[in-house]
Amino acid sequence: MNNMDKGLTVNLRISPNSSKNEIVKTEEGIVKVKITAQPIDGKANKALVEFLSKTFKIPKTSIVIVRGETSKDKTIRFITADKEKIQSIKEIFGIIDG
Repeated sequence: MNNMDKGLTVNLRISPNSSKNEIVKTEEGIVKVKITAQPIDGKANKALVEFLSKTFKIPKTSIVIVRGETSKDKTIRFITADKEKIQSIKEIFGIIDG
C-alpha cells in the first residue's frame, strides 16, 4: 500500500461470483473485495472498478488495475488529489500513515 502524489495504491484480493458486492478483511489482514460478477471476459474486473467507484465516489477512469488483470490478487491505483477520499480509502483498507 503506497501513497503517491495524487492518489493511493492498494493491494487486494478479488472474490468473483459472490452473493453480493462488499469489502471484507480476512483474519490474515488481507482486504478482500467480493464481486457478484463472474471472472469471464473481464466482467469481474469491470464490476470491481464500478463497485470501487461507487463506494469511494471516484470516477471509474480514476481507478486503474495496475497489476493482476488475470489474477485474484490485484494492485489498484486510485488517482485523486481529494484528501478526504484518500483518507476514506485508507480507513476501509486499514492503511496507517507513518
